Amino acid sequence: MHPIFAAFIVFLWIFLYLAMRRAGLHAFRFVWGSAGLFVVLMITIEPLIAIPLARGVSALAGIAGELSGWFSAYFKYGIIFIESGASSMTLLVDFECSGVIEILAYLCILAFFDVYTPGEKLILGLAGFLYIMCVNALRIVLICAAVHFFGQGAYYIFHTFIGRFLFYGLSIFLYFNVFTRAQVVKMKVGGFRYGHD
Repeated sequence: MHPIFAAFIVFLWIFLYLAMRRAGLHAFRFVWGSAGLFVVLMITIEPLIAIPLARGVSALAGIAGELSGWFSAYFKYGIIFIESGASSMTLLVDFECSGVIEILAYLCILAFFDVYTPGEKLILGLAGFLYIMCVNALRIVLICAAVHFFGQGAYYIFHTFIGRFLFYGLSIFLYFNVFTRAQVVKMKVGGFRYGHD
């Protein structure tokens, strides 16, 4: 994308965001701000962080692999080597497995979620980033363990279905606690409380 065109798009996004803010259109401002920031970060930041995130996920998963002896991770290349009986398999942790989309989506929603103060957003952003990285590594460990114990035929089922259900189920848990629960607790509706405090 040409830099002048990209700058124009960013200017237009900021201008419309400020117009919605001035007009008091809170829901539209939230959606426009979050989606726009996500697109800007995917164009500018994603190419720079996808590979380091993929390597980080493989390194985190590699800790479990080294402790269990089921597989070995090679941080420098972002690959995992799994031995399964008489055969072996090499997995490349790439863009899809890096968690970059999920991390950026979470941070962009959090940036425009008005329930928290800037300090709380910073803490929740860092905690959410680490949580998503660990959950993603857990998904990779599950896939590698399945291949180690059940053979290469288990890869498709655990990568495509079971691993994704685990990852997105735990991601929904994060979203519920950071966004939904916080919204309900901080609503101004008398003495309503969520959970046991």
